[in-house]
Amino acid sequence: MARKEHDVNRSARSGRFVKQTTAEREPKTTSTEHVGKGHGDREVHRSTSTGRFVKKTTAELHPSTTETQHV
Repeated sequence: MARKEHDVNRSARSGRFVKQTTAEREPKTTSTEHVGKGHGDREVHRSTSTGRFVKKTTAELHPSTTETQHV
């Protein structure tokens, strides 16, 4: 099954996915990510418990509770 390219919106406060209308209403506290076909060349790290982005050093110190994504 091929993955379609699309945009997803994520709350900067909670790290959870939010609707497009929420992103439009609160642009300062949401980020939009483009996902789908292939992966980008940028590496990001995210806490698995909160969903929030973390620094590379945090990901290295806590590998069991962080995930690395290529966007």
